[in-house]
Amino acid sequence: MNNKQLLQNLIKNMLLAIPVGIGIGMIEALFGNILNAILKFRVPYHMFLTPLLPLGGLLITWIYYHYSKLSLKGMTLVFEAGQQKRDTIPLILIPIVMLSTWITHICGGSAGREGVAVQIGATFSNFVSRKFHLPEKGHTMLITGMAAGFAGLFQTPLTAVFFAMEVLISGYMDYEAILPAFIGAGSACLTSHYLGINKFEMKIDASINIYDLKTLAILVLLGIIFGIAGRLFAYTLENAKALFAEKIENPFIRIAACSIPLAVIMFITAGRYSGLGSNLVSAAFTNGTVYPWDWLMKLLLTVLTLGIGFQGGEVTPLFTIGTTLGYIVGSLLGISPVLTAALGYSAVFGSGTNTIIAPMLIGMEIFGTANMPAFVIVCAIAYAINGNTSIYAAQQNASILKKAM
Repeated sequence: MNNKQLLQNLIKNMLLAIPVGIGIGMIEALFGNILNAILKFRVPYHMFLTPLLPLGGLLITWIYYHYSKLSLKGMTLVFEAGQQKRDTIPLILIPIVMLSTWITHICGGSAGREGVAVQIGATFSNFVSRKFHLPEKGHTMLITGMAAGFAGLFQTPLTAVFFAMEVLISGYMDYEAILPAFIGAGSACLTSHYLGINKFEMKIDASINIYDLKTLAILVLLGIIFGIAGRLFAYTLENAKALFAEKIENPFIRIAACSIPLAVIMFITAGRYSGLGSNLVSAAFTNGTVYPWDWLMKLLLTVLTLGIGFQGGEVTPLFTIGTTLGYIVGSLLGISPVLTAALGYSAVFGSGTNTIIAPMLIGMEIFGTANMPAFVIVCAIAYAINGNTSIYAAQQNASILKKAM
């Protein structure tokens, strides 16, 4: 492909990124606003809604098997399209994954929302790229859609762009997609914000001196701890899914039977670990009550929820795990637990997703730039400790691919 064709494709992708971003932003606003309403509704009625988890699980399974069994692959479909292993992501995935995630949350399962956001964005942009016959199977537009999906829900466009570019193949980024992705993410972010989606952000008053050797040693230790936590979550989730599928082959029996102990735990803990985990994040940043076991309980219950077949994302629970773990570790080390909670929020996200730039940027977009050097150090170490483990089983690694060539 010559330079003229490359320029033409870039302009075409940039122009399409605006309506694609607006369209995705509108869908994300619908999904996010209804999800927020569900989360608010569930809190006072959790005692009545949590026992419905088995029924909710059966309904989710029936929806997928009745309307689109292929859509059960979820994020794997996105990765296969991004790695040019498939041309099409079924458009029906969008309403199915939205409805299934709403059911998971209203019944009190522990799950996130980013996976849904990215699937929505990728599916919508894949549809557009096929309609406009974009070259290279619409790879650039797929990244644009993923970035728009993430930005539309989280209101962090910089993070969204680099997350979409990094996550498909760890260690490799397609810089040809950066301008369309920025435009798509910005368009989605503005659209969904106008329609009622607000950004979570927190001002951190504490600061840290990275030139102090003791402080630097603490940051290194934090990076190691957060790297292990993200790796543990990814490893446990992957193996739990495989184990449940092997031991209970029938998906209806699997989700119904395993939902019973899950519902009992959620009922006993009064919904503390249900949903996104926003209550725990809020507690960490507002001097609320954070227990030493909160991070582990959130990890295990999210693994159980997603492992048996409920729908939702993994990134928001990673934020919660990192925040609560960081808060406890900071308290033990005698430094600002709020600051270490913020570092954990970013670094565990990076470790769990096997990305390095995106977690640094989310630290800046949510917590400000004052402690950016600390975020860079901790996130970089957490990424190194991760060892190429990821919550996304279909993620490829650039170094491994090079060796295989």
